[in-house]
Amino acid sequence: MATYSIRQYGDPVLKQRTKDVEDIDGGLARLVDDMIETMYEAPGTGLAANQVGVQRRVFVYDVGEGPRVVINPRIVESGGEWVYEEGCLSVPGFSWQIVRPNQVHLVGLDLDGNEISVEADELEGRVFQHELDHLDGVLLVDRLDDDQRREALRVLRTQALRLPAGDVDGLSRL
Repeated sequence: MATYSIRQYGDPVLKQRTKDVEDIDGGLARLVDDMIETMYEAPGTGLAANQVGVQRRVFVYDVGEGPRVVINPRIVESGGEWVYEEGCLSVPGFSWQIVRPNQVHLVGLDLDGNEISVEADELEGRVFQHELDHLDGVLLVDRLDDDQRREALRVLRTQALRLPAGDVDGLSRL
């Protein structure tokens, strides 16, 4: 198995909605195996296909019960509210308090093409929502309020440009 590089904030592939998986075949099974290895190596709790540059609606996750895969996932119900410190492999080193529904009902397919239906809450439900966001082209920073987003983008831009921490416009180099 080969691990992938995880796409980082700023990569345009992360902002694009992925396409449904039409064929569940050996190629998809190899992709899933490689994604699981990549997720563990990172280390992470979940990984969406577009985070490794593959524009298909599939994600892998492990919340302590072994690796799982969901193909063409959809959340059909959600409820409650839960605030949790959430991070992302595509925005490494950062985390924010994010409000999401606490309970979700996820449907999709497994690697054998069988329909799956999972009711989840807390961490598992949050992982489902986070990975589905990725598949829809939504990043964690998009979930922040306006002030948090401005600050996060300032820090991420500074980091991407490799500027000194207080030099968000790059003028100290002049």
